[in-house]
Amino acid sequence: MHIDIISGFGAFICISMLAYINAFDESNLWLIPPFGARMVLVMAVHESPLVHPKNVFFGHLISAFSGVLVYAIFGLSHLSIGLGVGLAIFLMMITNTVHPLAGANPIIAILGAKGASFIFIPVAAGASFIVIFAVIYNKLLKREYSNFSIR
Repeated sequence: MHIDIISGFGAFICISMLAYINAFDESNLWLIPPFGARMVLVMAVHESPLVHPKNVFFGHLISAFSGVLVYAIFGLSHLSIGLGVGLAIFLMMITNTVHPLAGANPIIAILGAKGASFIFIPVAAGASFIVIFAVIYNKLLKREYSNFSIR
């Protein structure tokens, strides 16, 4: 039970901080649904290879790029949404940066008609924020975060 409270509290702090930042920047949404789901992984199953910092960061970047690229070329259609997700999975697999929650980014990008700025804010900025928070939080608790250590 102790670990459950610590994990939940960490997610509360991190998402609250992102929501606070978001409140001052209405033009760029700093919160997207995958971030809440990602907190489950980095706080509760932090030793999983799928939440290794490089997977979280590059998986989200690659998948956001896939969605933005597919939207720019093909626009919005049922096929473009499928292509965006399929391309994201392919690229994450060949770069060894698979992060399941990143699979939502192409859908968000295509349905929301997002441009290149989406890749940077909220995706890269939010992914960086959560990775840094998770590294520090788990380090303070002396928990291993996917074999990632600060030296």
